[in-house]
Amino acid sequence: MPSVPRDLRYTKDHEWLAIGDDVSVSGVTAVAAEALGDVVYLDLPAVGATLRAGEPCGEVESTKAVSDLYAPADGVVVEVNADVVADPGLVNTEPYGRGWLLRLRITGTPDLLDAQAYAALVGADVEEPR
Repeated sequence: MPSVPRDLRYTKDHEWLAIGDDVSVSGVTAVAAEALGDVVYLDLPAVGATLRAGEPCGEVESTKAVSDLYAPADGVVVEVNADVVADPGLVNTEPYGRGWLLRLRITGTPDLLDAQAYAALVGADVEEPR
């Protein structure tokens, strides 16, 4: 079981969010990436799309299944990671690094889990600070 980075926030649907002052970064957790298997295709929302927390905003296709991607917070997409679209396997190899999916300008207060709560939900350990 992969460990859970302490400095991120999480949804029960296995998305993570690094909350920034102006723009926040979102992706799929390592737990989800491991469960999905090899990710082969991503359908991500367009720049400028308005997202609502908990609602589907795209799809992640792997060798095992197609799964919905859920918005981690209310917000507007300001950037889509072109590298991960070109190489979806980055979701598996670097889910908290180069495998990020979206940059969002958050428009509401997200209802997210901290690392301890998410780790308890998935049966993982919390990663020590970097």
